[in-house]
Amino acid sequence: MIAFLREWFPDVEFSIWHARMAKGEVVDQTGLKLTPDSPYRAGACIFYYRELENETPIPFLESVLYQDEHILVADKPHFLPVIPAGRFLKETLLVRLKNKLRLEHLVPLHRIDQETAGIVLFSLNPASRGAYVSLFQNRKVTKVYEALAITNSELTFPLTRRSRIVRGEPFFRMKEVIGEPNSETRIEVLQQFGHLTLYKLHPVTGKKHQLRLHLAALKIPIINDRLYPELHPHELDEYASPLRLLARSVSFRDPLSGRDRHFESAFEL
Repeated sequence: MIAFLREWFPDVEFSIWHARMAKGEVVDQTGLKLTPDSPYRAGACIFYYRELENETPIPFLESVLYQDEHILVADKPHFLPVIPAGRFLKETLLVRLKNKLRLEHLVPLHRIDQETAGIVLFSLNPASRGAYVSLFQNRKVTKVYEALAITNSELTFPLTRRSRIVRGEPFFRMKEVIGEPNSETRIEVLQQFGHLTLYKLHPVTGKKHQLRLHLAALKIPIINDRLYPELHPHELDEYASPLRLLARSVSFRDPLSGRDRHFESAFEL
């Protein structure tokens, strides 16, 4: 096994694989911990936990709003990714909660953007996970967002934006194109502050960057949005100007107890 890993990942030092294996951080698809002397098996799936050197701490804290034997509800701050990706590993909501609460089977049931704050639901129990996943798949979860954006007196609210969203350029941006709509957002006005307005958003679908793209298309871009309508590169530590988008609440009927559930973020825009 060590020979295979060394050949497949030539940039990872020999000692690093030994250290990862000694900590039980290299396993196969059954969860069996692999050692340097484990036999190589063609077609096997290997999972390992990568480490990032000099990962920059994100100076904002999450909170747990609710937890039982099946689900956990977290309130995520701006700038904190939900899952590991790119330059973030330990500084993600998932890994922070796993390390803090020692929850081996913690898995997010949905995601929100790194730049967005608010409610994120997790599954704790593999046996009941499918019941909660089906809620999101069948659109039986009501999500409410709030956004602080430009005031546009030419628009009449409430209104519904439907469009076809596809991957754009660069790869991390999305765009609207002509065609059968695959996204829908209902938009209301909560409060006006002159040239700014606080909007209430009801996403019917969950396309990537849907809310940001829909508001930008309506000429009411969200304050501090660096992707839409135009791309504005920014420094990694640009914490002074968070995206003014909040996943305010999540509501659903619990598939196990039949109780109506409602969870609301404590963050404010």
